[in-house]
Formats: sequence, structure tokens, C-alpha cells
Amino acid sequence: MQLKPGMKLESQTCATTVMVIRAPAGEVDLCCGGLPMAAPGGATEKSDAIGDQGAGTLMGKRYGSDELGIELLCSKPGPGQLTIDGAPVPLKEAKPLPSSD
Repeated sequence: MQLKPGMKLESQTCATTVMVIRAPAGEVDLCCGGLPMAAPGGATEKSDAIGDQGAGTLMGKRYGSDELGIELLCSKPGPGQLTIDGAPVPLKEAKPLPSSD
């Protein structure tokens, strides 16, 4: 799937919804709970058979990888785990602020 910044995607296995903040140049296989992510309204039935695998997603948190050049913002949480090409997408850590002596 070709991702573009601003694109919204929803899981086919759970309630997870994400927005693409930064997208890689090429095609990626972005999945949640084992099935590919779909455009909003594209998932007709939620399959709970594999939707509860992994650590799940947290609302308002960013997921991504600097190596792949991808960043996703979770707008609706769910139990499914985000993966790219079968590898889990890590939660991005907050950057420390400089001290204000």
C-alpha cells in the first residue's frame, strides 16, 4: 500500500484507527492484528479471531520507525498490534526537553 501524510486508516480486526503523519517513499505492508489496514469504511466486518494479538495501540500515541521513514498517530485505540512487513511498529518515545536553568 502506498501511504500519504494525512491518510486515515482503520483496522479490519479491531477498533484501531491511525493517521499517517510521515510516509515512506515506497510501498509498505501495514497491518493491524494480522490483516492489512483499510481506508475508513473499507472494513465491513471486524474479525475478532486475530484482533487481540500483540500489545495493542494507545490513543494519542505515535508509532513509527526512523529507519523506514514512517510515523503513525493512533486516533482510536484497540487490541490489535501494528506491523509493517510482519515486524511490530514500535511506540515512539517523547523527546526530552532541554533544561531551563
